[in-house]
Amino acid sequence: MTAPIRVLLVDDHAMLRAGFRTILDSQSDITVVGEASTGAEAVAAASDLRPDVISMDVQMPDMDGIEATRRIVADPDGHAAIAIVTTFDRDDYLFNALDAGASGFLLKNSGPEDLVAAVRVLAAGDGMLAPEVTRRVVQRYAAGAPGAQSAAAASAPPALSDPLTDREAEVLTLMAEAMSNAEIATTLYIGEATVKTHVSRILQKLGARDRVQAVVRALRGGLA
Repeated sequence: MTAPIRVLLVDDHAMLRAGFRTILDSQSDITVVGEASTGAEAVAAASDLRPDVISMDVQMPDMDGIEATRRIVADPDGHAAIAIVTTFDRDDYLFNALDAGASGFLLKNSGPEDLVAAVRVLAAGDGMLAPEVTRRVVQRYAAGAPGAQSAAAASAPPALSDPLTDREAEVLTLMAEAMSNAEIATTLYIGEATVKTHVSRILQKLGARDRVQAVVRALRGGLA
């Protein structure tokens, strides 16, 4: 049997953490291994528990979730994918979270099924943004807006020594439209396994850890 996905919950509201734990622990393939109520506690817990996925709030005492994300992602021994889960649908939170290394951005008014899906998607090595957030990312980066440029300067694409093929460019463009692998396969009339291969090569060529960072880098560099 495959080991369950290990999740760390970070939020300064105990009742909300309890609700998230109930939702996630009800899934046979997910287990909550710990909780933290501040950013500093989150950094320590991530180091001690080595979770696969972290659900991270933004506004917390001691250290906010953006800075905690930055420190956790910078840990060379860690591998956790971080989903920012917040009440506040703000562009500064969104772009600063992407800059810090978050792989997902979810609003707290999302349904329980969205939280479960986000955990599974991030554990699989992909990124996940709420649909309304994805549109804003695409619009902001594609337009080269100053806010996006300053908020994610670290996400600028490297010079590609191995250029994208025409098919990889097509797949990357559809990724930027927030399509899943299955949707990309249907659109391009190719197999889903082939799409996965293209996505893996795209991530490698862009030096991106997941789909979210790949799309950000592609949009900033005019590749999609």
